[in-house]
Amino acid sequence: MKGVRAEPVGEHRAHLVVRGQRLGRAPGVTQGPQPQRLERFVEGVLLAERGQLRQYVVGPPDPDRRRPGPAPAPPAPGPVVLQGNLRARLTSFVGRESDIEALRGDLSRARLVTLLGPGGAGKTRLSQETAESFDPASWPDGVWLAELAPVDDPEAVAEAVLGALGARETVLRGAGAEELRAAERGAGEPLSRLTEHCSRRRMLLLLDNCEHVIEAAASLADHLLARCPQLTVLATSREPLGVPGEFVRPVEPLPDPTALRLLAERGAAVLPGFRVDADAATAAATAEICRRLDGLPLAIELAAARLRMLTPQQIADRLDDRFRLLTSGSRTVLPRQQTLRAVVDWSWDLLAEDERTALRRLSVFAGGCTLEAAEAVCADGPRQAREVAGLLGSLVDKSLVVAAPAADGQMRYRLLETVGEYAAQRLDEAGERDAVERQHLVYFRELARTTDPLLRGAGQRAAIELFQREYENLRTALRHAVAARDEQESLCLVIALSWYWQIRNLRSDALHWADAAAALGPDPFAAPVEPAPSIHERCTDAPPPMGPELLQEARRQVGLIQLVSMDHAMDEWTNEASMVRLRGIASVYRAGQPQTCRSPASLWFFAVMLTGGVADLRHLLDETVRAAREFAFEWELAAALQMRANVLANRPDWAGAAHLDAAESLEIFSRLGDDWGMAEALSSRGEAKEKTGDYRQAAEDYQAAIGCAEKLGALAQVSVLRTRYASALTELGRGAEGEAILRQVIADERHAGHEARPAARLFLALWLGRCGRTAEAREQFFELLEEFRSQTMAIFEGFVLGGLAWLDNQDGNYADALDRGRQALLRLGDPLTQMVAPQMAVIHLVTLAWALGGLGTERAAELGARLLAAGRELLPRGHFLTSMERDNFDRAEELVRAALGDAAYEAAYAEGGGLRLEEAAALVDAYRH
Repeated sequence: MKGVRAEPVGEHRAHLVVRGQRLGRAPGVTQGPQPQRLERFVEGVLLAERGQLRQYVVGPPDPDRRRPGPAPAPPAPGPVVLQGNLRARLTSFVGRESDIEALRGDLSRARLVTLLGPGGAGKTRLSQETAESFDPASWPDGVWLAELAPVDDPEAVAEAVLGALGARETVLRGAGAEELRAAERGAGEPLSRLTEHCSRRRMLLLLDNCEHVIEAAASLADHLLARCPQLTVLATSREPLGVPGEFVRPVEPLPDPTALRLLAERGAAVLPGFRVDADAATAAATAEICRRLDGLPLAIELAAARLRMLTPQQIADRLDDRFRLLTSGSRTVLPRQQTLRAVVDWSWDLLAEDERTALRRLSVFAGGCTLEAAEAVCADGPRQAREVAGLLGSLVDKSLVVAAPAADGQMRYRLLETVGEYAAQRLDEAGERDAVERQHLVYFRELARTTDPLLRGAGQRAAIELFQREYENLRTALRHAVAARDEQESLCLVIALSWYWQIRNLRSDALHWADAAAALGPDPFAAPVEPAPSIHERCTDAPPPMGPELLQEARRQVGLIQLVSMDHAMDEWTNEASMVRLRGIASVYRAGQPQTCRSPASLWFFAVMLTGGVADLRHLLDETVRAAREFAFEWELAAALQMRANVLANRPDWAGAAHLDAAESLEIFSRLGDDWGMAEALSSRGEAKEKTGDYRQAAEDYQAAIGCAEKLGALAQVSVLRTRYASALTELGRGAEGEAILRQVIADERHAGHEARPAARLFLALWLGRCGRTAEAREQFFELLEEFRSQTMAIFEGFVLGGLAWLDNQDGNYADALDRGRQALLRLGDPLTQMVAPQMAVIHLVTLAWALGGLGTERAAELGARLLAAGRELLPRGHFLTSMERDNFDRAEELVRAALGDAAYEAAYAEGGGLRLEEAAALVDAYRH
């Protein structure tokens, strides 16, 4: 039969046909329209071949063949069997229960339903399982599967369906057929015969794999449905039929749990005892397999077949070459279903050339794309860009591109990973990769460059969401730029993304890409360091190329991003080589230059903070505020005021100015609609209030700041603010509530960032120690040392050692407290400690005095009294003592006074009044030795 793979007719079937012809002419047969009786006979024979014979009356039996015997017993009633030609499946059907239920509803409302999905999605199996889920009475004339995949010629579609229904022989050729042709109008044409066959039957017809003969299949379905009122058609295809009244039901990839069930069942069939949850490594590898194979049942079954020779991890590791790996399909299925590549080849071969061009170019996107991005990247010019929308629509219809609305309401297009890898190979074969990647790079560099300014102000949330949606594409653009060794494109992208990285706490990404971009050009901070000229233009105000002066400035700014993104071990902050480099960086700019008012050049602040004194820092901040006012940089002024408020709040004598700066910063950020800035300004004001003992107002400011940060989804910032809020609660008599919040922050490893978790551990340890739970507090301090020793600055190690000494005192381990307290005192030299906690020296002196008093000797107690006096004198002017600090002073004084007596205590106390910190430390060293 033309266009259809031949299916030989058995000799027994030919014999029955001839016998049927004779039956139509034999004398003694009950009278009636002979052709119709013959048709019923042959149809009965064909159904009997499938084991589905119904009751057919063909005339009385031949008298010569009668044999005497008992009357047969009436047949026992049995279940009603679904008629048709569906074959029994040899494997279990996993999942899809909800899909079956939805499809059953579709078939009750529509006469043409098309299951739409990519190759290997399981459309055929779903259609058959759904058909068999119906009560047989729903389709009294059966469910019939017409497999169109073997059909080569669209003109043969009707004949192929006719054959699948077992209706080819209802009209016979050869001797004695003339009467039959005369009795059946139009029976010579397959479509006419098929229409006649279906017109009087209530049946479900499954048209499987329509995509390669889509127009013929659509025409056939339209014709039959119009002329066969009891016929329902369920089609499977990679694109819709496009027939009026068609209901399209997409077949989505399997969700992760169902995909794992399928892998588990098929894996156990080829490797007895296999379990996806055998151990943590297997669970992780099998989950990766299912995810990277897009939940496509065929791909998962092919992967399961490989478990005979590879471990799950070996399979997962080789999925970058999945088309070479997944080649062990069943020998009994069609060739195009035996390997993963064959499945996708089948779809590729059905595409027009312009569709193939668009598909292979779409492979450069990561995480999908918008229509505008596809037009910019997939077309060779503005004229062709107008055609991209139509090509995308066609590829969506053919189930090669997935379209789904994004949060902003725009449609977003993406490739399944399997299709994407195939299309990427085709892109390489076409020799287009370099050109298409360049177009991708330019498009997303411009998106980053023009979106970055929107992160500062009322458009902040929308800009963050845009960066989030396109983040994988932006990272891909960075990879393209670095791989091409295009320094200017790399620098532009890193600078444009730097503020987004800061808002989202993507420190590791910032460091990685800043390192990669910096490696493409000379080191701008190499000795001898050249001072930077004042530059009003931003490095990203215009697309590359940059002029020489602006290019050097871009290199400096990327170097500063590197600096603040590093996780520093203590020796990196204190060794001479690092300090030389930091001092060089600090000398590049002058306070008040226009670029230092803006991020990322404003990060220069940290180099000054780490190398200079507090006076240098105050001068830098004052000049930055002044310059921002002079240049009318409104957002930058608010940021500079907020930073200055942060620094001033740590100095009790500057606390009044901190309040004013925080209030002005908050007013500007509020007017601009900048939630990030509002959160930071509120936090600065809260810190200023804490330093003056107004814990209630501080807690309210922290709560308001948390609300602003939550609007942006800035979860790392929220964690920092919650930590500060919890600390304020402990001073308000709400310690249990504060403890719960601190534990939540510590437990949130994903969102609590570089700053929040160490601070939360520190505050929790202090709270636990105040409650007398010293063992728990000590555990938190040791965790802090273990987790953050190589990632934080000296300030935290000093805090931890001092905290452990404080706990030693509470437990009566005074010798240990003396040793640890002295080590903590040695950590006070770095500028950061002096800026953040100028009172730390006093805290350590009080801890040492407490230890000395606890030792109980006269010599130790005398030194303790002198340290207490020194501590009182060295306490920053205006410093508000926390309840813990007051308790420590009182406890230390009580022990020392008890060991000495009042008179001796007062005398020793008077001797310590004028001691400098270095002298006090030297006295402790002398006592210890």
